[in-house]
Parts: sequence; structure tokens; C-alpha cells
Amino acid sequence: MRLLLAFGSAWGVCAASCTFVSPGTLALLKATEGFVALPAPDQVGAPTVGHGHQCQRPGCDEIAAWLPLTPLSAHELLLLDIKPFAQALSAAIPPTVPLNDSQWGALVSWAYSVGTESARTSALVRRLARGDDPQAVVAEELPKWNRVGESQVIPGLVARRAAEVALFNQPSARAAHPRCWAGEHPVATATSKV
Repeated sequence: MRLLLAFGSAWGVCAASCTFVSPGTLALLKATEGFVALPAPDQVGAPTVGHGHQCQRPGCDEIAAWLPLTPLSAHELLLLDIKPFAQALSAAIPPTVPLNDSQWGALVSWAYSVGTESARTSALVRRLARGDDPQAVVAEELPKWNRVGESQVIPGLVARRAAEVALFNQPSARAAHPRCWAGEHPVATATSKV
């Protein structure tokens, strides 16, 4: 089975928020999610593979032909997996809230970690929609997402939220929300046999 992600080199301006993220965001996601070639339980016992792909069926049957994943096929799967999280954020954050690609990437990483519904209904998104200062909102709200359910604070989530806040604060001239930037796509075209 071939998995082809055909990202052209010249994008122009997208009609909506970016459904892709910067290389810095991908590096953050890979570092915080880790890599597993075969399905294994995550910290809450849910089977995952690659860089945090949540298996939808026993044994990750939806991608069984690709297993075991290679680093390249895990990268491609991550690119596919983040799209619905970016789309959910785009729908939840009004176009009156401009975000650069660093800010957008930090929020997509967070949504990938907590889930679309949790992100969409969060105080963070409500405060952004209300027009509060995005840097203050992220500095105050992201660190609160440091638990799995109602359990104790998880050190890995504390570190991830700190990394997301740091990414959010990185300057960038590339717009990501409400419109994507013009120019080269930041992620190389990926084609592989998986």
C-alpha cells in the first residue's frame, strides 16, 4: 500500500486556517509523543503507534498493512493525524484571532494531546474567542492541562505544556490563522511505500 502526501511546493494563500504545521511543531510532536513501530499502550492504556496515533480498531487494523511503522511512515501518519485537530481549532477560534505558525503549531500540538472536544470547549479557546491577549491566555491556560483525567500531575505533560508555551512565544512572520501564509510548504513532500 502506498501512502502519498502530495504537498506542492507553491501554496499561495489558503482559504482557511492551516491544516499543516511548521517543522518546529512536528519536531515538538515527535519529541513529546515518542515513536513506537508497533501498537503499544500509552500512559492511559490506549493502544497507540507511530507518534501518538490512536488505534481505532484492535491491533490498529486500520493501518495493519503499514506495520511495523518506519520513522518515515510514522511521520506521514502524523501529518494525516494532525489535520482534524487543526480543522477543529480553525472552526473553534474565530477569524478575528490572528495566529502565526508558531502559535498555531503550539495549539495544534495541545489539541492533538487533549482531543478535539476538550480543546474546542476549553477556557483557552473561549478566552481567545472573547478577544483576550493570546500570549496571556496561553501562558495561563496551557499549563493547566497537565493531568490525565482527574489523576495527579504528570511530569511529561508539564514538560510538554512548557514546550508548547515556548513554541507559542517564538516569533514568526508566517500567518496560519485565519489564513495560511503564501509560499513554500514547510514540510517536505513525503512519498513512501509503507
